Amino acid sequence: MSPLARRTSVTVTVTAIAAGLLVGPSSAFAAPAADAARIHDIQGSTRISPLAGKQVTDVPGTVTAVRSFGSSRGFWIQDPRPDDDQATSEAIFVFTGSTTPSVAVGDAVLVSGTVSEYYPGGASAGLQSLTEISKASWTVRSQSGDLPAAFRLNPSTVPDRYAPDGSLEGRTLRPRSYALDRYESLEGMRVSVADAPVVGATNTYKELWVTAEPRHKRTARGGALYDTYRDPNAGRLKVASLLPYAEHPFPVADVGDKLTGTTAGPLDYDNFGGYTIAAGALGTLDDRGLTRERTRKQKSGELSVATYNVENLSPKTAQSKFDRLASGLVDNLASPDIVALEEVQDDNGATNDGVVSAEATLKKLTEAIAAAGGPSYAWRQINPADDQDGGEPGGNIRVAFLYNPKRVSFTDIPGGDATTPVKVVQDGGEAALSASPGRIEPGDEVWKDSRKPLVGQFAFRGRPVFVVANHFNSKGGDRGLDARVQPPARSSETQRTGQAAAVNTFVKSLLAADPKAAVVVAGDLNDYQFSPALSALTKGGVLTDLVTRLPRGERYGYVYNGNSQVLDHILTSRALRGPDYDIVHINAEFADQSSDHDPQVVRLRP
Repeated sequence: MSPLARRTSVTVTVTAIAAGLLVGPSSAFAAPAADAARIHDIQGSTRISPLAGKQVTDVPGTVTAVRSFGSSRGFWIQDPRPDDDQATSEAIFVFTGSTTPSVAVGDAVLVSGTVSEYYPGGASAGLQSLTEISKASWTVRSQSGDLPAAFRLNPSTVPDRYAPDGSLEGRTLRPRSYALDRYESLEGMRVSVADAPVVGATNTYKELWVTAEPRHKRTARGGALYDTYRDPNAGRLKVASLLPYAEHPFPVADVGDKLTGTTAGPLDYDNFGGYTIAAGALGTLDDRGLTRERTRKQKSGELSVATYNVENLSPKTAQSKFDRLASGLVDNLASPDIVALEEVQDDNGATNDGVVSAEATLKKLTEAIAAAGGPSYAWRQINPADDQDGGEPGGNIRVAFLYNPKRVSFTDIPGGDATTPVKVVQDGGEAALSASPGRIEPGDEVWKDSRKPLVGQFAFRGRPVFVVANHFNSKGGDRGLDARVQPPARSSETQRTGQAAAVNTFVKSLLAADPKAAVVVAGDLNDYQFSPALSALTKGGVLTDLVTRLPRGERYGYVYNGNSQVLDHILTSRALRGPDYDIVHINAEFADQSSDHDPQVVRLRP
């Protein structure tokens, strides 16, 4: 599917106010006569057209770009005679569906059709709308005219403040005050960025992310750091191409690269990245040579514990991915003693037939590691109940432990299964587990349709070490950063916070039995170091989130829509002093990935 295809569409042509989310004409602004409308009259000074649902006739404009492929074909027109109101866009998209429009860039046209508001992803997704003309007809008056100058997006034209609080629809746009208002006021218009840093690598849809604010909160390796809800990095923009890929290959860029020269085109908007430059002119890729990191090897007296989300791994996964994951663990992570794995699927992957065993998956991975020169890892895990742990349907993803038996031993204690909760017991005056491996409160409602934490009791140089592998529930259902109600709702956060509290309670029970217990909590927690979930997990000071010990520009291991952020964590108990912690950047910043997460490792002296 084309990256510019409409994966889901809802077109709204009503003009009634609905629950504060859909706003049409009101007494606050008078709609002009539809048969005399220019583009700025259609766009209006809010996000919803004052002419939504109405027919317009002979709207003048110059064709600035054509989308001639995918299921969302059409063209943009821009009025060469703008008004003096910065809040009103002077351009609009003319939607022709799957039909290639018979116009060319530079044509002066008169367009007639129905004004509509299109919500990418559907109205229920909570995103903003695009004002369009649909069911259109047009007349070409002249050809090969000059294009309007592109509006330059840079630190002086993009406000640092992202958006006002509350519903954005119905508000008069303030493009000098808020970034989302600035972009909305430019909807469909030609915009440009110059010498734009790449902050999100090229994806499989031939899209990348740049920033129009080159000096704003950059990471140590050139990304855009997301470290507070208050600042989503307003300068981020997706770049997609309108040029034929065969003649104009899309740049394969990593974070830290640059698109030199000018990248320009209409400002589009979709539900897979938000505001997008639909580029008819692409800057030249300046490859800055980003390299994959390698961490140091643990010393003989150090225990190394890693976490790695291997992204829906099953025996059906290509051998090349197994080999790359193995190389990453051996060469880049220096063969950790213990690895907490996330997204290990069952032995036939997404086939939904009741199979829950992951022995074949783990065997294939450990064989690849040995072939790459790594240790002969053993593993421990617990099969989940079928289709009860979320993830890809039929995949039965779970967390699992790999460990190097030449460096560390696993304390096997029978009794762990999918539904029996592990408990803390006393053994000779020390903390121990009722079952190892065991699952934390698998019947608790907080783990519904989510992976259950796996606890293992290890021994390193005679000292017990407790490791908790986690994969908290995803952010599915949360509103996007550019949602039409600000700040965006984070509905999934409630369950993660409950999960974090459950793990915190379990760690407290270990420390109650032995205040000097060596505890490592690791995994994909699907949340940020500044989130309520991490506050719940560290409550009472029982655990330290090690990402907070890194220099600020290194606090990330995942890149989403151009934001470098934290989802994976390693936390340690007080007894583990002086941990040496490293997020090893080998995936998230690169167009070529073996997983979408960077692994991380800590070296400890229990």
